[in-house]
Amino acid sequence: MSRLGPVRLGIPALVAALLLAGCGTPRSGDLGPAPTAPPTSAAPADRPEPAPTRAPEPTPPATNRPPGPSAAASTGARRPDLVTIELWYVRAGLLVPTRRTRPATVATSRLALTELAAGPSRAEAATGMTTLLPAGVEVTRIADGVATLRVPSGGDPVTRRLREAQVVWTLTQFPTVRQVRLDGEAPVDRADYADLLPPIVVTGPIVGERVTTPLVVTGTADVFEATVSVRVLDAAGREVATGFGTASCGSGCRGGYRVQVGWRTTREQKGTIEVYEVSARDGSRINTTVVPVILTAAD
Repeated sequence: MSRLGPVRLGIPALVAALLLAGCGTPRSGDLGPAPTAPPTSAAPADRPEPAPTRAPEPTPPATNRPPGPSAAASTGARRPDLVTIELWYVRAGLLVPTRRTRPATVATSRLALTELAAGPSRAEAATGMTTLLPAGVEVTRIADGVATLRVPSGGDPVTRRLREAQVVWTLTQFPTVRQVRLDGEAPVDRADYADLLPPIVVTGPIVGERVTTPLVVTGTADVFEATVSVRVLDAAGREVATGFGTASCGSGCRGGYRVQVGWRTTREQKGTIEVYEVSARDGSRINTTVVPVILTAAD
């Protein structure tokens, strides 16, 4: 018994030593912070885990503003949607168009009438533009392409008709409005006030716009042989470009025109776009529409 005792006591010690030797050098170190979300599948060890991606931002709508840095671009905020509306003011007893670009809204008719009542800008007023529509006029209903509203009846018949024409020509630019019902009367449309247009209407460029070369001048005209002429004047009144085009109809009917002109100037400056008809009697410029603009430099 005395000989077996030491042998039996040494076996457990030998087993323990063998187990410790098989474990190798113990590991230690910082395991990092505890996970805050359930673990995901591990990426293969021989290639890095791909970086997360996201869908591209939608392209913002085109505007008439020159490109450049903006607060939205630097902060990553989404640019607001914009809408450009056409407004018809009065000059020398006739209708004349201009445009406004504003934040988009579902109530475009209300926006248009609000801007129409607000009146022309300082630059537009300097050309003789004015508005006859007071504030507070709103569309009460649009159904089957007919917008219904009440327009103040004050003033003489000529003033009242011009005021109505402003409203009709402004509202019928929208695809949902083909006619306008004023004060419960039968619906009317643009054709009912076509006689209030000047012989030459310029829809682009607008007063005060910064324009580049080549410039495309657009609008409608009812002129002799449908010929529309354009010239560009610099800040000193010197003629720097001329051009002409043909309206889609003329000599008793109104048609659309599009004339392209270019110029050479060394600096940005105030300028003037003149759109006119050449008199068949003596070759002079008649029925001239003048649009003050800013001419960009062009070598």
